[in-house]
Amino acid sequence: MPEQLWITEKLNHLLAGPVTSLMQAVHVPPQYPEAPISNAFAMEFVVFLFLVLLFLLVRSRLSVESPGGLQHTFEGLHGFISGQCEEIIGHHSDGYVPFLTALFLFILLCNLIGLIPGFESPTAVAVVPLGCAICAFFYYQAQGFKHTGIAYLKHFAGPMWYLAPLMIPIEIVSHLARVLSLTIRLFANMFAGDMVTLVFFSLVPVGIPVIFLGLHLGVSLLQTYIFVLLTTVYLAGAVAEEH
Repeated sequence: MPEQLWITEKLNHLLAGPVTSLMQAVHVPPQYPEAPISNAFAMEFVVFLFLVLLFLLVRSRLSVESPGGLQHTFEGLHGFISGQCEEIIGHHSDGYVPFLTALFLFILLCNLIGLIPGFESPTAVAVVPLGCAICAFFYYQAQGFKHTGIAYLKHFAGPMWYLAPLMIPIEIVSHLARVLSLTIRLFANMFAGDMVTLVFFSLVPVGIPVIFLGLHLGVSLLQTYIFVLLTTVYLAGAVAEEH
């Protein structure tokens, strides 16, 4: 059985039975029935709960006359994502801002939670970035169909009808490669950052590791921004007015 974080142990203690039964019901037998919840899932669950509570807190304190610091922070983030969307997608981008903002916050907190003692970054486990990439992939494809209907498929056929037999396989591979690109970029950077920090903490437990914690913070912010930026670019291609 793999080593479990303290919160993973508690979740498995409380939910191992129902989770194992659910996985068996969908024909996905867990490798460890007594501990079906992994560290990565436990960390994602913590981030999810934290974001829900944070959103509820912001919602309860919304004010036009005297907005607080938390409201200013969220308004600034919303304005940043909104401005980037309008610049890349166009004036019809407002409807995509909530998804991109939520994606930004989820990935950022998943990256940063590893800085807290007793926790680890779930994005340093390949399946988590893969899940985020698949979510982004299906979102922009669905928005492409929603925006232009079945005509969205013309995007895969190329500019000339007689090039369709060549362009369709190329476009399909290209779109699937985006999932791989988003996954590897986020996973590799977060995994490397965690390993470097862990090594220096084990060698020099005082002083020097603080530098690498700062580096981890910078990498977390940068990789979150790149992930959301690329998702926005892919979304812009799917909902462009000429499609």
